Amino acid sequence: MNVLLVGSGGREDALAWALCRSPLLTRLRCAPGNAGMARRASTVAIDAADVEALVAHVRAERYDLVVVGPEAPLVAGISDRLRALDVAVFGPSAAAARLEGSKVFAKQFMARHSIPTAAFRVFDDAAPAIDFLQSREAAYPLVIKADGLAAGKGVLFASDAGEAVAAVRGLMVERRFGPAGASVVVEERLAGREASFFVLCDGRRFVELATCQDYKRALDGDAGPNTGGMGSCSPSLHLTESARREVLASAVAPAVAGLAAEGHPYRGVLYVGVMLAADGPQVLEFNARFGDPEAQVLLPRLDGDWLELLHAAAVGNLGALVPRWRPDAAVCVVMTAEGYPGRYATGRAIDGLERAAEIEGVELFHAGTALGPDGRCVTAGGRVLGVTAVGPDLASARVRAYHAVDLISWDGERHRTDIALDALAQPARRT
Repeated sequence: MNVLLVGSGGREDALAWALCRSPLLTRLRCAPGNAGMARRASTVAIDAADVEALVAHVRAERYDLVVVGPEAPLVAGISDRLRALDVAVFGPSAAAARLEGSKVFAKQFMARHSIPTAAFRVFDDAAPAIDFLQSREAAYPLVIKADGLAAGKGVLFASDAGEAVAAVRGLMVERRFGPAGASVVVEERLAGREASFFVLCDGRRFVELATCQDYKRALDGDAGPNTGGMGSCSPSLHLTESARREVLASAVAPAVAGLAAEGHPYRGVLYVGVMLAADGPQVLEFNARFGDPEAQVLLPRLDGDWLELLHAAAVGNLGALVPRWRPDAAVCVVMTAEGYPGRYATGRAIDGLERAAEIEGVELFHAGTALGPDGRCVTAGGRVLGVTAVGPDLASARVRAYHAVDLISWDGERHRTDIALDALAQPARRT
């Protein structure tokens, strides 16, 4: 198959790595790709958000499959445009991608289909939102979410009215995330353990993928600001068999059936972020693509062919395909630029990549990287590398990952030192 992979982050580098391992692959192109993806495939200088240019490129080429990595082009309708050209696309329609593209839509969808989630209120104007947050009706702590896409940074936590009002003003008045903050969701803050849950969907059917867990906060001990993800591990040792069955029954099945009933069958990967609360799993959010950095630990654990699976989902033919998983565990540590998720510098030369890549079981997935004028790899984003290691168990995978991290350096490099540490105290699980 000739495949076009859209995107340039760590998730897309992991997808490129997985697709290149398929015996079905004839040629892989990445648009626009990054320094890591250029090692695996040819790159096309088209930004992932430039839907018009991507459609024109696909129209001029012969692709058997287009895999869309990031959320923005999905929300912008790239899948609809390409399917109109009779091209197989792994990624949901714009209408189905609203599960991620609009927090308001997602919460109202969950209410319509009785999917368990936190109690919420929607505000389209700052004044009534602030009035509510300063009233006795508001029970703290609360969560304030920007309605639209905000690069994983539009979820803000408030322990009191002062923090909540400041968050709403930042989103709705100062427009910190632009039009994403035109509306906000204010919801109760659930207590429990967060977990990531993924399924592949072909419009009618879905299959469960291996469990994994990500770490969102910038600093050790889950402190500091929320980020796009500072690390991950698989399997998730917090998702019990009973919890997985409950998520499938109470969240995944009604979501897939609900979208189909509303005329928007879902084809692609569906992410369910859940809080494992005392009274059962509660849905925090849906995403319309592989998580980042969850993909970096999920993709290496498949005992099979990712290209076969993604193509089957894209053409509505998952049928009897059932993913099999390696018994190994995987850990990913994200290395970031100093200042992330705030302001950060780019263009810093990265040392030690070759030595780190030589460690058994280690794969370096590039996120914010580029090639400098001298051909050296330099930083080009906030999240720079996802250092991923596979081992017979989480403990050994974690040791390998941090060994590789210790060999890589650049001016201002930052990372968490406790990724997967909490999971080591939990009973082992297979998937």
